[in-house]
Amino acid sequence: MPNPVATVRVALIGAGRIGKNHAEIIARRVPGAVLEAVVDPVDGAARQLADSLGVAKAYTDVDTALNDAEIDAVVVAAPARSHTDLVVKAAAARKHIFVEKPMAVTLEDADRAIAAADTEGVVLQVGFNRRFAPGFVAARAAIDDGKIGTPQLLRSLTRDPGPFTADPSRIPPWTIFFETLIHDFDTLMFLNPGATAQRVTAIADALVRPDAKGSGHLDTAVVTVQFDNGAIATAEANFSALYGYDVRSEVFGSAGMVTAGDGRSNDMTLYSASGAHVDTARSDTELLRAAYIGEFTAFVDAVRFGTPSVVTGHDARAALQIALACIRSVETGAAVELGE
Repeated sequence: MPNPVATVRVALIGAGRIGKNHAEIIARRVPGAVLEAVVDPVDGAARQLADSLGVAKAYTDVDTALNDAEIDAVVVAAPARSHTDLVVKAAAARKHIFVEKPMAVTLEDADRAIAAADTEGVVLQVGFNRRFAPGFVAARAAIDDGKIGTPQLLRSLTRDPGPFTADPSRIPPWTIFFETLIHDFDTLMFLNPGATAQRVTAIADALVRPDAKGSGHLDTAVVTVQFDNGAIATAEANFSALYGYDVRSEVFGSAGMVTAGDGRSNDMTLYSASGAHVDTARSDTELLRAAYIGEFTAFVDAVRFGTPSVVTGHDARAALQIALACIRSVETGAAVELGE
């Protein structure tokens, strides 16, 4: 193993909602990381976030940041459709890369991103945070240890917190597959190690905002995935869970079962005359706080110690392949064989 780098100097690209979350974690919660700069094309956005965290550098131009010799790595938290081009640019500048999901929205772009990182020999890690949530880590360990036998049935779900207040016209087409269920597709593969998805069937509708269905809006979906090891999985998503942010998975096997995920924000239960009550998380950044810290710690450690990425571009490509098959299945009303 090469001698470790003492400090990894990071530039955050994208000062929006999730970028702000990532910036605070990198600046304050990750050993060996320094938030060196914030980048956002919106006038004042980068400067405001940088100032709030005591960061000196704020750029509106990505190329300026990538040409900064005092930056070792970038965290890409810009809009999803810009991810591939930013990965390719960062790799060409010899910066290590953490990119939020989806890394790409076409297989050609996924291959382009992977090739760029491989050519320059930089770390490329994709933001599938559930792999770092303690319950999901424990579930995978139990599976690896053979405690549930052979996986047979899997389930993963994402229900975004409601009420749904977004403007459907501002949500890009197929977001439910590219940006929501993409987490579940990766989780299913993480919890079914070594297996490859073979057949996908998807149903999607606008049940939260049926008035927007005519414009292509989809806010509810159920997906079935059949794997080459015989396991059958379902994934589901909805954009408005009134009780909070709900992320859960289950793997049933020949010798037992594991579950992971709980919407509680703490383990207190209040018992009163009106019944039993628990507090629930109302956002991804609240529910998955430990997972976000874990994934950035893993990324920085890979850069510092010269070790492989723990969530690779190939992992992102595999999840994307399922998402694209879902789109074809919705469009055709038929099952889709992967690799066709």
